[in-house]
Amino acid sequence: MMAPRNKENSGSKRKKHMSEEDDDEDYRKRRDRNNQAVKKSRVKSKMRTQQTLERVNQLKMENELLEEKIKMLNKELGFLKDLFLAHAGSNHHSTSLQDVDLSSLLTDDCKSDDPLKS
Repeated sequence: MMAPRNKENSGSKRKKHMSEEDDDEDYRKRRDRNNQAVKKSRVKSKMRTQQTLERVNQLKMENELLEEKIKMLNKELGFLKDLFLAHAGSNHHSTSLQDVDLSSLLTDDCKSDDPLKS
């Protein structure tokens, strides 16, 4: 007489084989999703780096313009201090100012030295 077939044993190989295929497919899907996420993350990181570099360059340019403005304003301040001291120290207030063409000096300084002037 033949031994009765065990239904659990006969299908277990098939289930195990199907289970391995499912696991392989799930693993492949997870790897693909992970690879896509890594690519996306790297692109975002490159964009952030590029934006940071652009901002640094913009701030450097602004800084240079502001440094030029500081130089111009210091020059103007020195001129005004000298003018004030000359005016305060003289007995003839009107004669010391007549020797200086104030408007042309300030106009020339503002045109050539002030890149931020509107």
